[in-house]
Amino acid sequence: MVKRPDGVNAFEFAVLCGLRAAQLQRGCTPRVAPSEKIAVTAQHEVAERKIVRSADTVALNPETAADEEVDVARSPG
Repeated sequence: MVKRPDGVNAFEFAVLCGLRAAQLQRGCTPRVAPSEKIAVTAQHEVAERKIVRSADTVALNPETAADEEVDVARSPG
C-alpha cells in the first residue's frame, strides 16, 4: 500500500492518481520506477510528489482528449 503524503486529502490523492494513471496508459513516461500495475506507478508518483496539482486545470474537450495532456501532471518547480 502506498502512503498518502501529508497535506493531500484522500479524495485529491485518488483523483490525481486516476488522472495520472490515464496518462501513463496513453504512453506518458513514468517519473518513478514502473510497477507491474499502472495505478500503483501513478500512486508512487503522487506520493513522492513527482506529480502535483495545478491551480489552473482546464477541462478536456472530449473530441480531442486523446491528443491532450491533463494539466495535473506537471513537475513541481
